[in-house]
Parts: sequence; structure tokens; C-alpha cells
Amino acid sequence: MANEVAERYAQGLFELAWENSTAETKKEQAETLIRTIEKTPELTAFLRAVKITKNEKKSFIEKALGNALDADMIRFVKLLIDKGRINYLRDILQEYVNLSNQRLGIENAVVWSARPLKEKDLDRLHEALEKKNGRKVNIENRIDPDLIAGIKVTMGSQVTDVTMKNRIESMKEVLLKGGQA
Repeated sequence: MANEVAERYAQGLFELAWENSTAETKKEQAETLIRTIEKTPELTAFLRAVKITKNEKKSFIEKALGNALDADMIRFVKLLIDKGRINYLRDILQEYVNLSNQRLGIENAVVWSARPLKEKDLDRLHEALEKKNGRKVNIENRIDPDLIAGIKVTMGSQVTDVTMKNRIESMKEVLLKGGQA
């Protein structure tokens, strides 16, 4: 049910944004709001609180997010409050971002590394991924100390793993099968 609700509302928001030529702007706003929700659990708790009236929640949204979101996005969040769908806000926004990326030809890539990559390394990787795929790529660096060294890139269903952990696992498999590493 949650996915159906998220898809339906995200589709409606996307159609509005597409008609108004604001899909990319709204995508950026949705991403900002997702990050805000993730970093501020108090916001979610406030919006879900039963003892706080809908009008108080809508007034708070206007004051707190009025500078970060355009009028359509503010009205959209207020609509979710009115319809009792505010619990789905993060899912709806994520679905909206996915729809926007699809329509705008943007691919998401996650680069796993043992330590944060330097900006110049991320830039080179970003450039190479865009050149290889012929599409715009959003890149995110996530940290996994278990990788030891190297990187693992996931983009859609493609995975490129050139980590030390993967090499060690491969050698282990070969040695266990009685082969030479």
C-alpha cells in the first residue's frame, strides 16, 4: 500500500512539475527535503504527532521551509497533511526523484570505498561514468571500512568491484578449489 500511495502522489507531483517545466528544480528541492528529514528526526515526529493540529503543522511548514521550497512544493506538503498522508512524505519524495531521474536521463551511482575519496578522484570517476554511459550521472561516495582498499561502483544493476576484499575472496575461492591463485 505504501508504494502505491508514494507512486500515485509522486506521479501527480511530477506531472505538475513537468507541465510547468520545473521538474529539475523540484527534484533538487525533493532531495533537499529528503536530506532534511533524514538529518532531523524531530521533523518527522512533529509532522506525525497526533496532538498537533493540521493548521499548526501547515503553519510550521510555511515558516520552516518557505525559503527552501517553492509554492507548489509547500502546497504539496500541506496537501499531504490535509489528506493524512504525511507519513509517506519521504517515500513520495524518493519516488519523485526516481521518476525525475528517469525522465531527465539521469543515472545514480554509488561509489563504495574504505575511506572518503578525494574530490578530484570523485570528479574523474564522475566524468568517466558519464562518458561511458552517455548520460548524466549523480555520484555518491559511501564508506565501508571492510573493503580494505579499492572501490566498488554500483550503477543500476551494474556492479564493478575492484576492492581488496573482493580480490581476497576470489583468491580464497581459488585456493579452496585446489587451484593456484
